[in-house]
Amino acid sequence: MPGVARALPGRGLPLLLRADRPEVWLTARSLGTDPAQALPLISAAAALPAGETGVFVSEAMQVLYGAEPGSVLMLPLGGRSVALRVRGVWRDYARQFGSVAMDIADYQRLTGDRRVNEMALWLRPGAGAAEVQQALKTLTARAGGDADSLGFASTAQLKTLSLQIFDRSFAVTRYLQVVAIAIGLAGVAASLSSQVLARRREFGLLTHLGLTRGQLLRLVMLETVCWLLAGIVVGLALGLAISVVLVFVVNPQSFHWTMPLRVPLPQVAALAAGVLLAGGLTSLFTARHAASVDAVRSVKEDW
Repeated sequence: MPGVARALPGRGLPLLLRADRPEVWLTARSLGTDPAQALPLISAAAALPAGETGVFVSEAMQVLYGAEPGSVLMLPLGGRSVALRVRGVWRDYARQFGSVAMDIADYQRLTGDRRVNEMALWLRPGAGAAEVQQALKTLTARAGGDADSLGFASTAQLKTLSLQIFDRSFAVTRYLQVVAIAIGLAGVAASLSSQVLARRREFGLLTHLGLTRGQLLRLVMLETVCWLLAGIVVGLALGLAISVVLVFVVNPQSFHWTMPLRVPLPQVAALAAGVLLAGGLTSLFTARHAASVDAVRSVKEDW
């Protein structure tokens, strides 16, 4: 078809491995000589013994069915149970209950099923997606098929849709995060201001000893910055520890998949700067007020 540079057919269907568990999804498509180029493998693909057929399983298959690399997985294909060798594990975030990927040539040889219900298309330079979609619908209608049953999605649309679903799932978490940050900043400001106000007599005594108002303000700001830096370090350490537990413990137990840990350094730096700014401004404002009180009246209760 004009406008199409490459086409990759595929076959996807559900398989019931155990009656007490949901169906797993089988994806049959061309994996090529290097499966790592077609699948996001966690580790290198294992060698396949001669005369055997290999498959790749998702992380959920490891947890739910014990399908480890090198083990034999029994799949119902072509009306019979077929023994397949697990060559590797790949990350599949779309299916929580497990998925299996195999080369479409192996699937057709084992089942005799040559039907296709998935097709990946690479467009030629300058070709429009809308024109190619309309041409495919016209071709389907001429062949006697239902053109309206065709569904199209670009890789950008699939990525956007996936991120939207993910963001909706954690929308409440983001709102709680904003509330927690606001409460934390308010707590820092209130705690520092109360500490400064409680030290008015100390400021008065330091004034009697010869410290100027500017020196008092610098002293308070230096102490505030030290406390805030210590709080930021402790907070970052605890936050990273909780993140590690969520990513590497809670996530695999709840969803049966893993993901790499990435620390958003710009956001963390912005939050740390916000804490320093809020605490510093609060302490400066409170210290100016406390240091403005007459030094004699500040220490008269100790006479």
